[in-house]
Amino acid sequence: MALLVRLLPLALALALEPAATLAGPSKSPYQLVLQHSRLRGRQHGPNVCAVQKVIGTNKKYFTNCKQWYQRKICGKSTVISYECCPGYEKVPGEKGCPAALPLSNLYETLGVIGSTTTQLYTDRTEKLRPEMEGPGSFTIFAPSNEAWASLSAEVLDSLVSNVNIELLNALRYHMVDRRVLTDELKHGMALTSMYQNSDIQIHHYPNGIVTVNCARLLKADHHATNGVVHLIDKVISTTTNNIQQIIEIEDTFETLRAAVAASGLNTVLEGDGQFTLLAPTNEAFEKIPAETLNRILGDPEALRDLLNNHILKSAMCAEAIVAGLSMETLEGTTLEVGCSGDRLTINGKAIISNKDVLATNGVIHYIDELLIPDSAKTLFELAAESDVSTAVDLFRQAGLSTHLSGNEQLTLLAPLNSVFKDGTPHIDASMKNLLLNHIIKGQLASKNLYHGQTLDTLGGKKLRVFVYRNSLCIENSCIAAHDKKGRYGTLFTVDQVLSPPMGTVMDILKADNRFSMLVAAIQSAGLTETLNREGIYTVFAPTNEAFQAMPPGDLNKLLGNAKELANILKYHVGDEILVSGAIGPLVRLKSLQGDKLEVSSKNNAVCVNKEPVAEVDIMATNGVVYAISSVLQPPATRPQELVDELADSALEIFRQASAYSRASQSSVKLAPVYQRLLERMKH
Repeated sequence: MALLVRLLPLALALALEPAATLAGPSKSPYQLVLQHSRLRGRQHGPNVCAVQKVIGTNKKYFTNCKQWYQRKICGKSTVISYECCPGYEKVPGEKGCPAALPLSNLYETLGVIGSTTTQLYTDRTEKLRPEMEGPGSFTIFAPSNEAWASLSAEVLDSLVSNVNIELLNALRYHMVDRRVLTDELKHGMALTSMYQNSDIQIHHYPNGIVTVNCARLLKADHHATNGVVHLIDKVISTTTNNIQQIIEIEDTFETLRAAVAASGLNTVLEGDGQFTLLAPTNEAFEKIPAETLNRILGDPEALRDLLNNHILKSAMCAEAIVAGLSMETLEGTTLEVGCSGDRLTINGKAIISNKDVLATNGVIHYIDELLIPDSAKTLFELAAESDVSTAVDLFRQAGLSTHLSGNEQLTLLAPLNSVFKDGTPHIDASMKNLLLNHIIKGQLASKNLYHGQTLDTLGGKKLRVFVYRNSLCIENSCIAAHDKKGRYGTLFTVDQVLSPPMGTVMDILKADNRFSMLVAAIQSAGLTETLNREGIYTVFAPTNEAFQAMPPGDLNKLLGNAKELANILKYHVGDEILVSGAIGPLVRLKSLQGDKLEVSSKNNAVCVNKEPVAEVDIMATNGVVYAISSVLQPPATRPQELVDELADSALEIFRQASAYSRASQSSVKLAPVYQRLLERMKH
């Protein structure tokens, strides 16, 4: 009996708990942000919510975790205030907001939540107040007092001058003939209003903001005996036109209208869905060069990409933006949509001149600059927006503009501006040919390149692709930024001027007077054929000064011993191609001699075995040559290492002999003999 008495309160509590709570449904974004505000305010008493108020405005927001720590809304500083959470009120002498608001009809609830202007206008109509006070189940999205005050005098006059038609219709458009709470307000849904069954568009965003025809829901879920009241920040009005129809009737969209018609996108903009159109005005089109505009307008594919880049995949009202976020366009790119104070920004620029023009299938924001995607640009246009302007000037001076602004399928290797910090080269026939070798036939994507692939250039050279752990290089030039894929061409930004291969390793060494002693040594050691044949070598080539720096006796001894000379020279040749752009803090490169070379790079200075390299990346058809100022010596083999090797060999012989003895069942006891031998050799 005592146990039953103890369990009764728990049973009663569970019985009164809503079934949905027991089932543990996922909370809506609005409910989550309200819950966070409640947690932040709990130190001030029960049912207190933390609210962020934008300094200098009347705007208030329930705070999510990110906003709480940043203390900013649209870049503007906020102050934290603590207010009663929706549905609760203060009690004199008690902490927090312990009392639930009194439950009354819709009309009286409007006054309780502070929407007294809505209550006043309801009073002026003959039909609406009795309905709000009578039986039924309704939802009203009630504009705040500030929302009514912000209406233009002309609009307000037209409403109040005909209260039983215009004002009544306007208020009925804010109402739904059933109870709708925030957990039912889904993103992209439409509610049927009580004015001619016109739709009200609902958007419920991941940051917890809910909009009703792009008006922000300020406080929600105020229960009444005959419905529910939601407080919103604007007076909303009906919309009957889709996005395409709005474009057709607005004078400022004359060029956009023609572009949409030419691209065939009108079917998208008048169809079902919820889109955001960043609609460029006539002024936006006039800002770009006529040549560029005519080229895009005359190219259906580029035009479609251009327009798709102005259409976001979901409806985004301005009131939902409190910080930056990435949004995907129909073209497949992402735009950074943000805000600065009261202004929306696109990719950090405040180019939106008119926002939140509502359509039946989305929302339109007017913009005064075109958002041209890479896919609609020429190579020159791609390069103009990158850190390769010096290289672009060189291509232009060399008379190669037609290749980079036409419709050839090409890939441009454009060195960074920093490559030319010591000055730009003079344009002559040789330089023009070098620049032609920076233009590869075919429109490539770096993700599809593979190690050992060869690429053909307009200059007639074949370039090799090298794939390293952290680098992707074409000959000595390594890709330094993400591809930019244009209409016909792709831009690869590279970290240095390309050096096409100019012959075999031996050809390069013979053609350079700095390496005459090395060439003679290679011939004496019998390695000429090796360095002439097809291969993948990295050669650290000692200059004449490097040989001359050796003691004369040591040099003569080395040159007089062909076997030792070959061993030393092989130690200077790595068995793979390693260009300087792929060298990290330390790379161990196996040499043809067998030992490993230690190659490192720091502050753009390359060293091999801690010796500085005088010149890097002299590209050959069968490898790459580095000029060095010293002759490298293989690591000396220490006597103890020889002893250890010999001991290990003896131990292996002992093991094999013991196994043989056991297998043959020999009576000869070999183990003690080999054990003594091993001990003697160890000592």
